[in-house]
Amino acid sequence: MTTQAPRNAISERTEVLHGEQNVVNTVLQFTSKAKSRIDACVDYTRPALAVEVEQLREAFLDAKRRGARLRYVTEITDGNVGYCKELLKMVDELRHLDGIKGNFYISETEYIAPAIFHEKGKPASWIIYSNVKEIVEYQRQFVFDSFWSRTIPAEQKIKEIEEGITHYETKVLENKKDIFNHIKSVLDKANERSVVSSIGAIQLVYNNFFEEYKSIIDKQRRTRGGGKGIRCITSIDKDGIQIVKVFLNAGIQVRHIKNLTAMNFAVDDRNFYATIDEMENGKIMKSLLTSNEPAYISHYSSIFEELWKNGVDAVRRIEDIRAGVDLDAIEVIPSSARAQELYLDIVKSASEEVLWIFPTTNAFVRQEKIGAIQLAKEAARKRNVRIRILIPHNSLIEQKIRQLKQHCYPNNIIDARYITQMSETKATILVIDRKASLVMEITDDSKTTFVEAIGLSTYSNSKAGVSSYVAIFENLWKQSELYEQLKIHDKMQEEFINIAAHELRTPIQPILSLTQVIRSNEKDVEQCRLLDVTIRNAMRLRKLTDDILDVTRIESQSLDLSKEQFNLHDLITDHIDDITTNKVSLKAANSSNNFNTIKLLHNPQDVFVNADKGRISQVIANLLDNAIKFTKDREDSIISIMIEKKEKEELDNNVQQVLVSIKDTGQGIDPEILPKLFTKFATKSQTGGTGLGLFICKGIVEAHGGKIWAGNNADGKGAIFSFSLPLSKP
Repeated sequence: MTTQAPRNAISERTEVLHGEQNVVNTVLQFTSKAKSRIDACVDYTRPALAVEVEQLREAFLDAKRRGARLRYVTEITDGNVGYCKELLKMVDELRHLDGIKGNFYISETEYIAPAIFHEKGKPASWIIYSNVKEIVEYQRQFVFDSFWSRTIPAEQKIKEIEEGITHYETKVLENKKDIFNHIKSVLDKANERSVVSSIGAIQLVYNNFFEEYKSIIDKQRRTRGGGKGIRCITSIDKDGIQIVKVFLNAGIQVRHIKNLTAMNFAVDDRNFYATIDEMENGKIMKSLLTSNEPAYISHYSSIFEELWKNGVDAVRRIEDIRAGVDLDAIEVIPSSARAQELYLDIVKSASEEVLWIFPTTNAFVRQEKIGAIQLAKEAARKRNVRIRILIPHNSLIEQKIRQLKQHCYPNNIIDARYITQMSETKATILVIDRKASLVMEITDDSKTTFVEAIGLSTYSNSKAGVSSYVAIFENLWKQSELYEQLKIHDKMQEEFINIAAHELRTPIQPILSLTQVIRSNEKDVEQCRLLDVTIRNAMRLRKLTDDILDVTRIESQSLDLSKEQFNLHDLITDHIDDITTNKVSLKAANSSNNFNTIKLLHNPQDVFVNADKGRISQVIANLLDNAIKFTKDREDSIISIMIEKKEKEELDNNVQQVLVSIKDTGQGIDPEILPKLFTKFATKSQTGGTGLGLFICKGIVEAHGGKIWAGNNADGKGAIFSFSLPLSKP
């Protein structure tokens, strides 16, 4: 079949060729005609053909010898990594893309696409050929370039495979085609699957991925029960019976819970993905959160297992629906007075355990007023009921929790952990004996009485629903425990660093002083050189310990400022004079710069600030040192400093300020570093330094009530660093 282009260019055509030899010949002709470029996008089976089929191998090598640039995209796997190593020698650039399925090649004038349905290890049996300009350009610009932008270097992927390194990534997909391809790729590799989904999501699977699901079940059967196969949790109603029966007949395990979570998710031993889209009538979701990070996988696997354990077998659920039986009990209570009555009754009835989540301090105080906390204390003391509470922390709550614990000492059956104030979550959650739950919506947290503050309440003794709240509670409980451990660890680490830095600084000064004394009396040139090395490194070590101490003070918010009023213009002028008259050694700044001028540009009047002069001097010195370092070995390099007064009307905070800008004509800020420029250790190895200087500058400026920022110059030459400080009257 041949399609002619609808214009005078008779030579343009699109055609389909059949037969393996025709396919091979077409590929050979295509490579022989390519002059400047060949872009290839193929699935994981094709590298073997390119290496093993001698004609294809020679065709690629010949094109490369003629100067054609070969870019090759494929999926690098355990099975084809050897072929991909050989392919690296045959092409100019080889890159990896997970789950790639397309097979096509593009030169500057032609496009070919071997069939994707082929026997592994053999050429395709038919091929599409086109030299229509619009087709070639479209495939390159909108298809190949789209794939290329999402690839990673082949060397990186090969290293990950050979060293057993897993590349962890969490991302949100918002393109339906990307979502479809990602789900299909995950299912192709999966040996089992755990799914929590609505009936709409189940319909989506049936419409698009049912063959992949059956393939996973087949793998389980071939391994005689190895793995858990596919397990699905959903909420089954009358309308969903038929689709659930299809899944059951395919060997998929299904269980029912009445109160399904708003989020649909699926997890296996390697991947997790989730969406909050409803997917009505099986429509594909608009966005998908996906991750292969162990934390996500472990967390949602545990949630699934808890829900699965408490779910109802689908066959029994279907029988109940057909018999008109529904034992799940859920009551929505609009009356806050009725909710209060029920609330006190179920707390009083507790025989084993009470789980409480209070979103605010006021919620606890209100429920203490109506007697709910007292009933819990009596249940703990008289019936040995275990009480666990999750609540935001403050001094009042800490005092009340301490009194609660003392009430049942030494049994320790009342416990509490602190969580972040939940500004978006406005509901108190109560679970009794893991059999019943009461969720009370807070409509106005400022009210002092329970009846005024509470809106709708929902009571349930549904096993699956209650288990969901138990799972939420247990996860928050564990997270709060880990958070407390992390705070203790951070405090210990901070104390260790502080002590270590102080201990390091103590011997540095005598080493430096005594070495300088010896150096001043030494006449031997070689000995002087060695002493200079010692002095220089001792000074570097002193600078490092000072930086570490500053970082510790900034992070612990204990940076002391000795403020005084001084002229900022004079301070900057002194720094410029030190540099230009060599009062500060440029060698000590690790500089061999050839910069010609340092300009100080500002209004002629003096500019006074009330600040810590030593700390502001530290900021200016650091920024100037950076500017000097990054303009080294550049002709006509300029470092200019601008001082500007900003009236309060020009600024958001309505405070008169001074703006200091240090601009250079050096190499500029690396785009990779720019987003994290003022964070700790933001540096590249080739530039030297610890990456602490700008973090310290930011801490000092912000401690004065100012701001600091940076960016590359608009003309592409160098960078500009700016900081602001509040002005004071002279």
